[in-house]
Amino acid sequence: MAKAEPKTNAMRILDRQKIPYATHTYPHKDGEAVDAKSVAALVGMEAGRIFKTLVARGKSGQCYVFVIPGPAELDLKAAAAAVSEKHVEMLHVKELLPTTGYVRGGCSPVGMKKAFPTVLDRSASRWDTILVSAGKIGVQLELAPDALRQAANAAFADITL
Repeated sequence: MAKAEPKTNAMRILDRQKIPYATHTYPHKDGEAVDAKSVAALVGMEAGRIFKTLVARGKSGQCYVFVIPGPAELDLKAAAAAVSEKHVEMLHVKELLPTTGYVRGGCSPVGMKKAFPTVLDRSASRWDTILVSAGKIGVQLELAPDALRQAANAAFADITL
């Protein structure tokens, strides 16, 4: 009998909030961050349904989380406007783990070490469900965009180029 995948912090939070989700796993090499297009192929979904979690820091020093479709690019000006900052810049990869508790390629918008203001790209609402990292490379969560908004205490905004 196959051993069940251990629950991630993001899964435990969704369970506590009674938010329904499904998990999808995909093969990867240790330490390998897999891009959204590759994840989409590995889990059999359209690339536009795979959302990546990006962390940026505003001019004020505050960190923000932006969740956008994998194939898209974050519009830094729109992202800054969405969080009422003059500008934002991407967090350096070496700061990701100590700041969020997650590694590159396994960063979930749910269950970070600290709750940061979070913005979900409005394009998510065109799908019944989207996939985001479960907080571990090789595991994705599939859930309704509004459920993710609720779990991450996020706002919707147009934040992609």
